[in-house]
Amino acid sequence: MADTGSADGEIDHIDRKILDLLVDNARISVTEISARVGLSKTPCALRLQRLISDGYIEGFTAILSTKKLGLDHVAFAEVKLSDTKEKALNAFNTAVRKIKEVEECHMIAGRFDYLLKIRTSDIRKYREVLGEKISALPNVASTSTSVAMEAIKESGR
Repeated sequence: MADTGSADGEIDHIDRKILDLLVDNARISVTEISARVGLSKTPCALRLQRLISDGYIEGFTAILSTKKLGLDHVAFAEVKLSDTKEKALNAFNTAVRKIKEVEECHMIAGRFDYLLKIRTSDIRKYREVLGEKISALPNVASTSTSVAMEAIKESGR
């Protein structure tokens, strides 16, 4: 019988190893994964499919060169809302997801309500996004910006 891992939605050390390998290289073949985790190809492929269907793997993506694409300006905007009731938060959350320049949006427990990571071509384009899109989001009372000088470590890189 093939070793497909835990049937109850839990993951074991082999599943964790598979996930670690995929984080390092999402294009790694099932053959290579199976060799590195010590399983034959079929049980390894079954584990991979289970990890996907159980939601441990949400998807696979390409990491683009933001420098080559001319999108190497990164700013972080602290956003304070005028209203933090659930309805206002939901309105902000829905609207901010539609702004393509916003790479990340995190609700923060602190002196402001949200922290946004915004990627644009330059400071002028950032100013445009801030003025026309972010400041126009529902319930935005104020923003404060910090500009990244250099990325030391970024997600997926």
